[in-house]
Amino acid sequence: MARPGVVIEPYQRLKLTQVERIHRASLEILTDPGIICFNRTAAELFADHGAEVTATGREEAPTWQLKIPERLVNEAIGSCPKTVKLGARNQDNCLVLDGAEARVHFASGSEANKWLEVDVETFVSKRDPSRETELAVFREEKGTAGRLAQAARLCERLDSWDSFLRTVNIQDEDINRDNKDVNKFFVALNNTTKHVMSGLTEITKLKSVVRMARIIAGGEDEFQKNPILSFITCVVKSPLQLVDDTTQKAIEIARLGIPLVISSSPQGGSTAPIKEEGMVAQINAEILTGITLTQMVNKGAPVLYGSVPVRTRMDNLYDSYGVPEFSQYNVDCIQMARHYGLPCYSTAGVSDVAIPSIQAAVERLFSHILVTLAGAHYVHYAFGLLERTNVFCPVQAVLDDVHIDMVKRFVRQPEVSEASITDCLTQVRKVMTTSHKLYVRFVRHALRSGGITPPYPFESKGMTDETLVLARQRLEKLLSLPAPHLGQDIIDRIFKEVPGLLPRLRNL
Repeated sequence: MARPGVVIEPYQRLKLTQVERIHRASLEILTDPGIICFNRTAAELFADHGAEVTATGREEAPTWQLKIPERLVNEAIGSCPKTVKLGARNQDNCLVLDGAEARVHFASGSEANKWLEVDVETFVSKRDPSRETELAVFREEKGTAGRLAQAARLCERLDSWDSFLRTVNIQDEDINRDNKDVNKFFVALNNTTKHVMSGLTEITKLKSVVRMARIIAGGEDEFQKNPILSFITCVVKSPLQLVDDTTQKAIEIARLGIPLVISSSPQGGSTAPIKEEGMVAQINAEILTGITLTQMVNKGAPVLYGSVPVRTRMDNLYDSYGVPEFSQYNVDCIQMARHYGLPCYSTAGVSDVAIPSIQAAVERLFSHILVTLAGAHYVHYAFGLLERTNVFCPVQAVLDDVHIDMVKRFVRQPEVSEASITDCLTQVRKVMTTSHKLYVRFVRHALRSGGITPPYPFESKGMTDETLVLARQRLEKLLSLPAPHLGQDIIDRIFKEVPGLLPRLRNL
């Protein structure tokens, strides 16, 4: 079994002729001007496979100019698996991402540095001192291992949250670059039975993280069949530069055959053209470069087409996720991935403001609806992110779960069969023979079958907006449930065989 996601009929913003034009433009970019490469292994791989590679830069800081031929790109696209499985501790929670099927799943993301707590305080009206109101107030905290564990447990309990992509950067005093990877993966895997995805801080820790995953999965063979974790690598620094360290991470992960997202995140107006066709042609070229690299390393390595295009704010050069262009870029990239038949990792649900608010809700829902309609297989950033991707708020994640469920209900394909039409006609005829002319008697079955959307659970009853207060109550109830920890024998074995784990996190 696997998590069902939601299957949709994809919205296609680009015409097929426009998709082909963008594809051809991307191929032109890969030969003129080509890709600047800072990684020697990648340069040698491209040269060995027939790319034109020219050494540039200084001897102490070498770089290479890559001109990647169309043949090499086409071979890579042909060898990529068109279906990628993202496994899970509970195999009913695994995700099957099929490039030929628009089945959408939702995940978190970002590794934000700040965690936003929502407290509830009582306020007294100045106009009427007898009137008291409970309102939400906000408090920023730093990301910690304990808060990462809370987020993973929240992921476990929220039904629309299909996969756990690290939400906060753990900044505890005893966390450093040498032990960060093993501890963040352990905390995540110990607190959710859903798929876990993250980037890798240090390439030297890949072996330890994979060792942990194999222990949990039940051995190397079981891990290959059920890859309970996967990785993200931003191999390209836009515009068109293969970064040394992340490129090496992609190479090593591809060699192991572990699912890998090739992610690129150019900023329209600064590190990519701001116009839609230019942005999509460049990011497509960057992603195809990373995908081609993985297939040269290990033909058939599972890889996701990872598009994270954003638009720059021209007043301060920050990313802007709330503007329409953000959704336009992403919808187009999803269509490019579908053109190649590749599973797509896309982006939606981020707000530019720092707190849960009307603006946050509008910006999030706008991109959630459009990107879902486009048929991305794996929508990350979907839960809890505010202030672009700098803040994770668990109360916002609770709200997002409900809002995403509403989006999923909206985009599901309706059942219009001979049987369903016959049933409707029967209802009409029966109702018209009654004195009251009401369909109430037929509603109960629809409610029980889940075909009718329930009332909004955070609806305010009076003249005060109670949404955040009610969402916080829901959060507290969810976090009070038992954590889905690994078995003690597995935890003991992990701590024995994987170096760098902090004993205080054993049962966090």
